[in-house]
Amino acid sequence: MITKNQMQIKAEPGRQELFVVREFDAPREKVYRAFTDPKLVVQWLGPKNMTMTIDYYDCTTGGKYRYIHTDPNGNAYGFNGVVHEATEPERVIQTFEFEGMPERGHVVLDSAVFDDLPDGRSKVTIHSVYGSVADRDGMIQSGMEHGMREGFDRLDDLLDNQ
Repeated sequence: MITKNQMQIKAEPGRQELFVVREFDAPREKVYRAFTDPKLVVQWLGPKNMTMTIDYYDCTTGGKYRYIHTDPNGNAYGFNGVVHEATEPERVIQTFEFEGMPERGHVVLDSAVFDDLPDGRSKVTIHSVYGSVADRDGMIQSGMEHGMREGFDRLDDLLDNQ
């Protein structure tokens, strides 16, 4: 039975962190691969109305990534980071930086943990730690939640068709 999976965000006031939890109707090995294989990542990460171009994407321990989302008006938004740990199919720990900030240094530390659930399902828990409460709150206010929801819905479709 396929259920409509809902994304949950937990962001306590005054804290520099947030948690995103999402279940998928696919085993964690497939979900992990969709998070780490650039040929799959480009098909789902980000809002529906944006195209994604990968400059480089090495999701192995010590690897680096950079990608660009482009909106329908041609505005480009770059993101980059370094992978600190990639343990298949359990977890990925990486930095994340939006290149559009007026100054550099607003780096987020993301930890994505992939858990098995019954019936061939899985759960991803993302723990993001920001440099400040203001950075975290700014990310939330930017519409990040909407883009993540759309991306995860696109990932559902991708997993269904694999």
